[in-house]
Amino acid sequence: MGTDNKKAPIGVFDSGVGGLTVAREIVARLPNENLIYLGDTARVPYGTKSERTVIAYSKGNAGFLVSKGIKLLVVACNTASSVSLPALWDELNIPVLGVIEPGARKAAGITKTGKVGVIGTYSTIRSNAYKSALERISPEVEVFSKPCPLFVGLADEGWTEGEITELIAEQYLCTLKETGIDVLVLGCTHYPLLKPVIHNIMGEGITLVDSAEETAFEIETVLKERGELNDGSAKARREFYLTDVSDTFVSIAGRFLGEKIDNIEMVDIAGTPT
Repeated sequence: MGTDNKKAPIGVFDSGVGGLTVAREIVARLPNENLIYLGDTARVPYGTKSERTVIAYSKGNAGFLVSKGIKLLVVACNTASSVSLPALWDELNIPVLGVIEPGARKAAGITKTGKVGVIGTYSTIRSNAYKSALERISPEVEVFSKPCPLFVGLADEGWTEGEITELIAEQYLCTLKETGIDVLVLGCTHYPLLKPVIHNIMGEGITLVDSAEETAFEIETVLKERGELNDGSAKARREFYLTDVSDTFVSIAGRFLGEKIDNIEMVDIAGTPT
């Protein structure tokens, strides 16, 4: 594989800012890799849209990132991962990874009780995407799912600790603790910001699976197999694009990425279904 392809960036898209937790894990695990992030903030949320529309948006996002010369595409949106991957696999000649399969694989591999919990937004839980993936990987696994929609707002507002956050988490998670699960999948890219609170509520006997971490691990595996890991010494380049920029985005994005973002460009993305 040519040196140029090793230096090509990894492309990541999400419907908003949550996918920055995936970008954060990629940066932590693969600090030499160049990265381009696209947040479709003008059309968020995807969870309320039809499959046809989400696929069209995903194709538009992918097309923009491919035009930037990426070597691998990460669909960091749970909704888009659940419906658009087959269409992207058909259209693109680079590896395309979602965030659902890596988390499901990890959970199925480490559960000892055979009981796995999944938390996510209403749309992700309703889609049964994690449940289907877990049962496909390990048919004997029993899956217990719970929507936790307020976790998204808490993460956006920076309310990642404190009494209110603890009370909301307890209300959502108390019934899951009674099911006998020993693994809990964080099935939303916002949820890693609440990991300490979730861990505290669930207790030591339940392992949290962060889909963002597992996706970064899978990216490393794929690039290693293809001989495309960037082993160069030059400082990694990171670019951030949004389809709409709000006044609060910079501070929110900084929390999700774990560092300040200075270089944000606004772009128009094609992808309205016809």
